Amino acid sequence: MDLTLKGARVIVTAGAGGIGRAIVEGFLAEGASVATCDIDEAALATLPDAVFRARVDVSDSEALVGFMDAAMAHLGGLDCLVNNAGIAGPTGRIEELDPSDVRQTLDICLTSQFVTIARAVPQLRASGNASIVNVSSLAGRLGFRLRSPYAAAKWGVIGLSKSMAIELGPDGIRVNALLPGLVAGDRQRRVLEARAQAQGVSFEEAERDAFSRTSIKEYVTPQQLADQVLFLASPRGRTISGQALSVCGDTGMLG
Repeated sequence: MDLTLKGARVIVTAGAGGIGRAIVEGFLAEGASVATCDIDEAALATLPDAVFRARVDVSDSEALVGFMDAAMAHLGGLDCLVNNAGIAGPTGRIEELDPSDVRQTLDICLTSQFVTIARAVPQLRASGNASIVNVSSLAGRLGFRLRSPYAAAKWGVIGLSKSMAIELGPDGIRVNALLPGLVAGDRQRRVLEARAQAQGVSFEEAERDAFSRTSIKEYVTPQQLADQVLFLASPRGRTISGQALSVCGDTGMLG
């Protein structure tokens, strides 16, 4: 399917691996021009030469603003912003959490999206097909026991996305939140390992427990998430805005 994204100018945060890389590669395959940042310098180096890239810790707002400005100058404008950067955050009961870990989770998963959107809006207003996709999580709709900083940040992403859809809709900018469920990859494995340790059970038991609440008992792939992002960014998704879209195999509860 031709999504009519050839020549689109796209920024993806945390695009060197996992979901972000699948999104970057998906846009490239459609003929878009892509810029990305990540903290993994080695992974950044393995991206195709066509990708504008920089090592950036998105919790550093000044560095993130610098990247946004440099990326938009390189691209010659902006048509789509994908806020993908995030961390799992700490696992534990709220009274056990280190406040610095809570702040870091909020800064990376939520505050960074405020920063990038604010910088991107003037360029997006000049686009004929402007969109923002903010990666939230199913935890942003259902909550997540022992993962309260992560869930709180991801709930915030949905609130930010809905508010921006209302605020920016008159400018022709659509804004949506993407809510992945259990995603195949190292990050999901680490989350389940941490949960297994916190609960004193095996990894296999923690994994079985997680899938006991889903109708489709298989991991979501990064490619499936990338496909959803590309559709939302394409002219085919021109009337989809203000939505929290789950790609989760029909999960009823987390943890």
